[in-house]
Amino acid sequence: MKKILILLGFILLISGCTNIKNLTIEETLQTLNAYDHKANVYRMGYKYYLPRGVGIKDSTLFNEVLTTGKETYYLYVDALSYNDKIEHKYTANQKSYYSAPITYQDKYGYVEINEVENAKYLIEIMYNYAKIEVIVDREDINDALLTSVSILKSISFNDAIIANLYGNNILKFTEEEFNIFNTTSSDSTYLQTSGDYEEETTDEKLPDTDLLN
Repeated sequence: MKKILILLGFILLISGCTNIKNLTIEETLQTLNAYDHKANVYRMGYKYYLPRGVGIKDSTLFNEVLTTGKETYYLYVDALSYNDKIEHKYTANQKSYYSAPITYQDKYGYVEINEVENAKYLIEIMYNYAKIEVIVDREDINDALLTSVSILKSISFNDAIIANLYGNNILKFTEEEFNIFNTTSSDSTYLQTSGDYEEETTDEKLPDTDLLN
C-alpha cells in the first residue's frame, strides 16, 4: 500500500497536480526517482538537461553559470573525480537548516542547506560527479532543488573524451578550481569566486521554470 501511495505521489507530481512548494525537502529530492530527462546541452566530455526557463549565462570547460532571471545557479562538473571514480563519505551537518547524503542508482551525493545573510538560503547539492550551488529565498528552496536535481541526474559523460582530457593533464589543472566533495561549512569556494557573475544578473525576466510538463 505504501509503495502505491509513493507511486501515486510521483504521478501527481509529474502531472502538475501537486504544488512543489507544499512538498517536504525529502519529497522533493525523491524526484531523482521520477524524472529521466534527455540531455539538450552538449559540452566537451559531458552533456546535460537544461530545464525550461533556465538560461546559460556563462560557460567554461567544466563550469556553467545558469540563471532563471531570479536566481543564479553555479554548476561544476568534476570530470576528474568521475574518471578516477573518486568518492567521499558525507557527514551530515547538524547545524545546517537541512543536511543529508544522497544515494540513488549507486551514485553518491549530498544536499546541504544553510541560512545566510538577509534571510537567504544557500543550497549545495552534489550528485553524479557534479555540484550546484544557488542562493534562494526560503519559499523557493523546493523549486531550486527540483531544478538542480533535474540537471544533476541528467549529466552523462563521454568516457573517451574524458580519458583524452585526463591524458593531456587538462583535468589535473581544473582539479584545483573546486572540490565538489566540500561544502561551505568546510572550504567551498566556487560560489565566492563566481561572485562577479552575480553582479551582472539581468533584470530581464525569463519564462517561469516548468519542470512538470
